[in-house]
Order: sequence, then structure tokens, then C-alpha cells
Amino acid sequence: MTRDIIETNGFIVVVEYSIANETIVSKCEVNDRAVGFAFYGSGDVQLEMKCGDHVEHYTTTSGMAISFFGNSIEFTHTISHKTPLQSITVFSTLHNLATLPEQEQQFFHEHLGALFNPSTDFVKGPHQLMTPDMKSAVVKIFACTYTGATRLMFLKSQVTELLSHFIGNCAMEPAQSVGDQERKKLYQAKAILADNIAAPPSLKELSKVIGLNSYKLKKNFKELFGVPVFKHLQNERLIKAHHLLRESDMTVQEASWAVGYESVSSFSNAFIKKFGFRPSEVKK
Repeated sequence: MTRDIIETNGFIVVVEYSIANETIVSKCEVNDRAVGFAFYGSGDVQLEMKCGDHVEHYTTTSGMAISFFGNSIEFTHTISHKTPLQSITVFSTLHNLATLPEQEQQFFHEHLGALFNPSTDFVKGPHQLMTPDMKSAVVKIFACTYTGATRLMFLKSQVTELLSHFIGNCAMEPAQSVGDQERKKLYQAKAILADNIAAPPSLKELSKVIGLNSYKLKKNFKELFGVPVFKHLQNERLIKAHHLLRESDMTVQEASWAVGYESVSSFSNAFIKKFGFRPSEVKK
């Protein structure tokens, strides 16, 4: 497991990556009154946060963005070997937040006031599914090849983007029309697509498997996850292809085939549109 800790403008950014042949347990502590945001781009992770006598559990964090305030928190990640972990956690002390420009302070307080005016030693803030824009920012951070001051400048821009998307989503009213039973079926559909990323079922086949008609599948999938079914599939294909190019000896053609693209040209065009660089540049 690798952990990179960077400071920028008083914010502590923890970039964690893990790929292993067995389950890993990783622990860390923040010994201050701090607000935190965690973005889990990938990974099958069990998270425990302990603050005094209060313990908070997340049974799975993959694809989640969470927020919290804590007065000295202990974190325990139990990371499955099945899926590599990619996570970005951003911390700031309340003292540092009080030094931000007035407009930025107002922005944070308006949408996350409970975290910035805590009434207890631990406050659980909003949590949400990562949007495609959030996932893209996380992938760009892990794909960054810059060093030194240039890397810090780049990370600052991506962290700002992540926080902006998170708080912007908090400001929006959550969808209320997706019931609990339909929600379970939509998560099932999402899991089926993940397990069959190279050869996914058709929309009709997927609807039949989960027991939800095609209209509701399309409408409610977008409402719940913020993106249409096959746009989600394309995003996941490209993220997996990026991982394969980075962590294996696969060629661009092999990676494109592995995630279901028949045309290398179509794959390259989609890859460039998403990440801003060619798939061949991942190997450099």
C-alpha cells in the first residue's frame, strides 16, 4: 500500500493506493479538530471511524464520497485484495478554515454548517455517490506524472474540483422518487454491469434480470446515479482500462478489448475525451 501526504493551502491531502494478494488493514489518526472529505474512486473497503466512544462504520465505500467532523479520529480501513483501492481524503482544521477568504468560508458554512459549527466531538456530514466528474478528478490525480511544484499545483486544482462537486451536490435536493425496493434493483443492475463490463447485457436483458421494466430502469438509474445506464458503463470501462494500462503489461489494443471495445480508434477517442491524454501516454 502506498500513502502520499501533501499539504496545500493548509489542507492536508492523503492519496492512498493499494493492490495486494491478501486483505490489508490500514490505520491512521488525525489528532485535531478537523473537517474531512473522503473520495473512494475504487476499492472494496470497510471503513471504521472512531472518535472517543463514538464509532461509525461504512460497510462498503467503493464509489462513495463522505464528509465528517471529528475531534481526534482514528481511521481503520480493511481493504479487500479483490479490487485495488484508490482514495483521496482531504482534511482541514477548523482553525485553518477560519483563515480562508470570507467568500470561501461563506460557501462552506452555507452548505455544510453542521460540520463547521459542531455541537459534539463527532458529526457525520453528507455522503453521496461519486458523480462521473468526481471519479474523473480522482482518476486524474492517480494518473498525474508531474513532480514538485507542478504536481502540487495540479493536485490543488483537482482537490478544489472534488470539493466543489461535493458541496454543489449537497446544495441540490436529493431524488425522492426512487423507492427502497427499486433502489436495491438498481444497485443490482450496477453490480451486473461491473461483473460483465466487457460483454454487458442489453437494456432489455438487464431489465428482465432485475425485474424492473426498461423505462423505469433508464429513468431511475439516471436519477439515482446521475448518469444514464450505458454512459455509466462507458465511464467504468475507461476507468478499468486506465488501471489495466497502468498496472499490467497490456498494450492499448489489449486493454481496449479487455473492457469491451472492438475498435481501438473508438476506445482512444473516448479515453482522450475523458482523461485529456492518449491511452499510450499512461505507459510513459
